[in-house]
Amino acid sequence: MSKLKVLVTDKIDPEGLKSLAAHPGIELRYEIAPQPEALEKALSGVGVWLVRSETKVTADWIGKASALRLIGRAGVGVDNIDLAAATRRGVAVINAPAANALAAAEHTLALMLALARHVPQADASVKAGKWERSKFMGAELHGKTLGVVGLGRIGREVLRRAQSFGMKVIGHDPFVTDALARELGVEPVSVEALLAQSDFVTLHVPGGDKTKHLISQSALRGVKRGLRLINCARGDLIDEAALAEALKDGRVGAAALDVFSTEPLALDSPLRGLPNVILTPHLGASTAEAQNRVATELAAAVVDFHERGMAPNALNLPGFDQATVSALGEWLGLAEALGRFLTQILEGGVREFTCAFEGEFQASERRPLGVCALKGLLTPIVGETAVSWISAPAMAAERGIRVGETSDPRCGEGVRRLLTLTAQTDAGPASVSGALLAPGEPRVLRLGSLSVDLRPTGKMIVLTNIDAPGVIGRVGTLLGKAGVNIADMRVGRRSPHGKAVMVLNVDAPVASEIRSKLGRLEGVRRVHWVEL
Repeated sequence: MSKLKVLVTDKIDPEGLKSLAAHPGIELRYEIAPQPEALEKALSGVGVWLVRSETKVTADWIGKASALRLIGRAGVGVDNIDLAAATRRGVAVINAPAANALAAAEHTLALMLALARHVPQADASVKAGKWERSKFMGAELHGKTLGVVGLGRIGREVLRRAQSFGMKVIGHDPFVTDALARELGVEPVSVEALLAQSDFVTLHVPGGDKTKHLISQSALRGVKRGLRLINCARGDLIDEAALAEALKDGRVGAAALDVFSTEPLALDSPLRGLPNVILTPHLGASTAEAQNRVATELAAAVVDFHERGMAPNALNLPGFDQATVSALGEWLGLAEALGRFLTQILEGGVREFTCAFEGEFQASERRPLGVCALKGLLTPIVGETAVSWISAPAMAAERGIRVGETSDPRCGEGVRRLLTLTAQTDAGPASVSGALLAPGEPRVLRLGSLSVDLRPTGKMIVLTNIDAPGVIGRVGTLLGKAGVNIADMRVGRRSPHGKAVMVLNVDAPVASEIRSKLGRLEGVRRVHWVEL
């Protein structure tokens, strides 16, 4: 049997890759930062390609690597990898999401302490020949309130360490139940309350449209004066121009930032010249231990892939046996899409999640579909790269989500098989149902008790409203004036003048301000933004 060729094109800790170098069935090769011609030659016959963030794994390169079966990212983010192209080619993409958590949490604490005691500024002052003790009067962490936005793996590591300093911790995570937050020793609050009450705030949520400019100009108007802000998560969480203004006028006392909306940070960024800002060049995962863990975790996954032919932690392809995957086909994608859809229309933290299978589902098919649906439910919460099919059940348990399943051989909605996902939240139940009408024809057929018929794809505004004259017109007029183009509209209702739902497919993201205006229209009850 020929050896599996593994190519490494970025600097990945060689100590962590020892198991690959020693494996008799694997040929490990290094071609660090190759030029295009050298890379094309190096990819010949390669089955596994290992990268960090420097190598750009484009659709073109994936197409040229005819033997490629697995791409491994030594780290968390996969922005440099074309996931869609890899999926089309049947190439699995894996990462190492857990290996960096401790390093990121410790860097957060390092920045928090540096902010509290003016460490970089005092260091620069002494090196400049000065001795300005009174200028750098600091603050103790003990007794201060820390606001943690995002109570996932890194957020929890941070809050545990903060509690050991004697800090009071309050937190916000819409997908963690109040009961679980209290188990962690955290008082659950809204983002607005957190900003108004906290002495220090640290951000630990994924990036994307849902969280872009979470710390916005309007949010900064409501902060506790003198707040110290730390961000080691994603650069686009903060409106940097608005933060610079808040730092200048004293609303924000100081900030420590490890990530930025554009990296490297622009030379003309207003943040560079501010004395009350600490800036580090994306060092959250930059420890020898973290890099070793990343490489070791990745190497173990490659060995597993070589010996079993499966990548259970793949971000883009399910890790079930190929016979099951082939039999289910597009149902796997539909299950995940329904889960993503459901999360984005929820109010409150998820306490319970149930998959209801109606019709001709085999027992062997229910588990893979349920896991795909659960992965879809969790992805908007924790981020695209943080959850896989194999980790989804454990991650749900970690967040206090009870997972269940029901099955009924009978089926409604005029289809042979129907999958319904239901989430019980602090605000009550919500559900979404879907089916595959034909090859290439996935559909969402119910939202709660209301019948609809829509494709689970693209950007959508989902409105709950009263079925009354003029509601659709008012919605269309507002969006038209805002320059929003409606590509498709679907409505559902149970009875005239009762509860109804309106789903609008749009061509581009709709600003949160516009969505807020929609929610204030007469007859509109709720507005959600869904992106699939």
